[in-house]
Amino acid sequence: MNGTIYTETVVHSAPEQYVHEAPYQIAIVALEDGTRVTARIAGDRVQIGDAVKLVEHRNQVPVFSKGT
Repeated sequence: MNGTIYTETVVHSAPEQYVHEAPYQIAIVALEDGTRVTARIAGDRVQIGDAVKLVEHRNQVPVFSKGT
């Protein structure tokens, strides 16, 4: 599944169960069919307009990384 970054942010003050992962990036990803999903970003940081691909699901949350 591929998409494009619609918007993004970096979480520095995370909920208790994710404190050990902070800082981490989350984004709204616009999928090829036009739907948008909230996702974690793995690897290199992304910017609005970057192409991303789905690499896995963690605890039912999609994880995308840069590239197509």
